[in-house]
Amino acid sequence: MAPAITLAADAPTLSAANTGFMLICSALVMLMTPGLAFFYGGMVRVKSTLNMLMMSFISLGIVTVLWVLYGFSMAFGTDSGSVIGWNSDWVGLSDIGLTELWDGYTIPVFVFLVFQLMFAVLTPALISGALADRVKFTAWALFIALWATVVYFPVAHWVWGAGGWAFELGVIDFAGGTAVHINAGAAALGVILVIGKRVGFKKDPMRPHSLPLVMLGAGLLWFGWFGFNAGSWLGNDDGVGALMFVNTQVATGAAVLGWLAYEKIRHGAFTTLGAASGAVAGLVAITPAGGAVSPLGAIAVGVIAGVLCAMAVGLKYKFGYDDSLDVVGVHLVGGILGSLLIGFFATGKGQSDVAGLFYGGGLDQFWKQCAGVFGVLAYSLVVSAVLAFLLDKTIGMRVSEDDEVAGIDQAEHAETAYDFSGAGGGAARTAATAPVAPAESKKVDA
Repeated sequence: MAPAITLAADAPTLSAANTGFMLICSALVMLMTPGLAFFYGGMVRVKSTLNMLMMSFISLGIVTVLWVLYGFSMAFGTDSGSVIGWNSDWVGLSDIGLTELWDGYTIPVFVFLVFQLMFAVLTPALISGALADRVKFTAWALFIALWATVVYFPVAHWVWGAGGWAFELGVIDFAGGTAVHINAGAAALGVILVIGKRVGFKKDPMRPHSLPLVMLGAGLLWFGWFGFNAGSWLGNDDGVGALMFVNTQVATGAAVLGWLAYEKIRHGAFTTLGAASGAVAGLVAITPAGGAVSPLGAIAVGVIAGVLCAMAVGLKYKFGYDDSLDVVGVHLVGGILGSLLIGFFATGKGQSDVAGLFYGGGLDQFWKQCAGVFGVLAYSLVVSAVLAFLLDKTIGMRVSEDDEVAGIDQAEHAETAYDFSGAGGGAARTAATAPVAPAESKKVDA
């Protein structure tokens, strides 16, 4: 994703095929944010459904505007100190030619920036699943704006921007294991450690209200992820994007099997929620690794992620942090696994000639991956916690306990996800509209 230096005689020309391909990939990545909204929305209780959907959708508005104003410049502009970029010509996207190419590639700058925009939109939306049921919508919107500015844009530069410290170190992150998933997972952990647990955590049942909605969301995520992953090679003239496409499917299928096998052994059943969660765990883990490993390596990455992420989601009950929808267990743990396993399974025949331990490359790449993983994790965890603390002490992050118990949808959005007032017929409608004796009214209202 970084600019490459080319001689004038060898300078690339605009490719209509790669440009069209990347626009399609950008649309697929955009679809992932509504897909995530459905995935998370089905996992919460009925009274929080709309709020969960809105926590994803608002990112489409906020991050899009920030990306145009200064985010693209911060993430991919000229490097400063290996930590941040800046290009004043990109502020407001006001000085970019229609056919101006992204350095070293055959696609316009506008295509590259809109593809990267969709990554920037999705990443803070991922955090929202950890905060279900209890965060003020205004505070969440402000958190997104601040977090994108001081966490996502700089970290994207570290990992993918020319001159960024992780990029220069040689950390491999094909499509976002560090910049997206570890970044979001660590942020989720930082915020929930500040704002605390939901009312009734570990006491009240908090089961998903709509597993079909969860499966719909997982399916949309899986579909969109092909654009997320394969598109990150910015074209497919050499087949690496095709390898990533194949590995995305292979690892995800393997992760579903790994999660379900663990679930059957541990809990005695194959659950729908487990299948959907396993798919997402596999998608997360292959995201950084898919351009470096073989399809057999992708199976290994998927199975390992499926099993270990299934184990990790239970840690919240052991350690007492309320990660509502398992963002830490799936995205943080999955991102760490996928990034570190590159150090073992990289073949040296994919996106680069870097080989992992199992292919004769020793542990050199593994240690580079560790630096990228734990550098991003520590920064995002600490800064996200500080942002949440400041917001909590000023405007307040949480809704009142009464509003949380009654339902955040009604309190924050004045709506409910399902309106059954017109449902039913015949006897059911007659019973619903018949006068109620005073002695019975309390029972019916309850």
